[in-house]
Amino acid sequence: MRIPKYIAIHCSATKLSQDVSIERIKKWHLKRGWSDVGYHYYIRKDGTLELGRDRDNDGNIWEEIGAHVRNFNSKSIGICYEGGLDENGEPKDTRTKEQKLVMSALLKLISSQFKGVKINGHRDFPNVTKSCPCFDVHRFCELIGVKH
Repeated sequence: MRIPKYIAIHCSATKLSQDVSIERIKKWHLKRGWSDVGYHYYIRKDGTLELGRDRDNDGNIWEEIGAHVRNFNSKSIGICYEGGLDENGEPKDTRTKEQKLVMSALLKLISSQFKGVKINGHRDFPNVTKSCPCFDVHRFCELIGVKH
C-alpha cells in the first residue's frame, strides 16, 4: 500500500457561479495528456464529495498516484474544491460552509489513517507560483485542530 507523506489542497480555479463537476475536470486533464483526473477527491459547493483518480476502478483511490503537484505526486493525496475565483476571475476563498465541513472531515480522516502526513496548499509546495487554493491551508488546519 502506498503511504502518502503529504495532502495537497487545491481549488478548481473557477468562479463561484460556475458549476464544474469532477467529470469536467477529468476532461480538462485528459486534454493535457494525463491518464485520468489528477485529484483523489473533489468537493462540490454543496458539500458533495466526489471520488477522483481510480484508474483500476477498485474504489481504493489512496493507492493511486495523482497528478496535481509536480515532484510530489507519488507521495501525496490531492484534494480539490470547486471554486477559488471571484466573479472577476481573481483568487478568493469561495469555500462554502458545506465545503469547509467536508474538507475538515476528510483531512481528519486521512491524517488519522496516515500518521505524520503533512497538509499543504498547492502554493505551499516548492517552486509553485500559484495562489491555489486561495486560502491559508495551515491556518484552516489550526482552526479545525488538525496537525499540518
